[in-house]
Amino acid sequence: MYPFFLLGQKRSLKRQIKVEVFTIANEHQINEQIRDKSIRVISDEGEQLGIMSAREAMDIAEERGLDLVKISPNAQPPVCKIMDYGKFRFEQSKKQKEAKKNQHIITIKEVRLSTNIDRHDLDVKAKSVSKFLKAGDKVKVSLRFRGRQMTHTDMGREVMEDFFSMVKDDAVMEKSAKLEGRSMFMILAPKN
Repeated sequence: MYPFFLLGQKRSLKRQIKVEVFTIANEHQINEQIRDKSIRVISDEGEQLGIMSAREAMDIAEERGLDLVKISPNAQPPVCKIMDYGKFRFEQSKKQKEAKKNQHIITIKEVRLSTNIDRHDLDVKAKSVSKFLKAGDKVKVSLRFRGRQMTHTDMGREVMEDFFSMVKDDAVMEKSAKLEGRSMFMILAPKN
């Protein structure tokens, strides 16, 4: 019937179809899935048709060539609307895509410093952090203490404050320098 190497693909396709049907069914109950004794019905124009049985509402929907969709299942009695369900789902997916398109994702970049960093290296890192901030990204500035450096955390705090003074034209300190274990962190956000 099917070559042996296509059997797995056929099975996975069936699983995908089942999953898709299952997710649609979870979104809204439509037509025969509505089993309530009485429901409040709203027509496709938006006018209330009143409270009736699900069978009567199904008959009205079939006459108009539309679907009966349960909009508010928790209401007493549940609210159902007569509409074209395919068009409704298309409009909702379109709205979701628009909302996704308008989202701005903020990424967090990280810059590592050390307690005995040279002035030139600090300048180079400050320039790169300024570029990140101008691009709209947040920056996590971290400083790791090694060995005996843990006894001189005040030096690390000075390096962090010095670094912030270099980028303060482009940055706002979202979280000030804080010691956690053997590392000190500071989070900078772009200025608006």
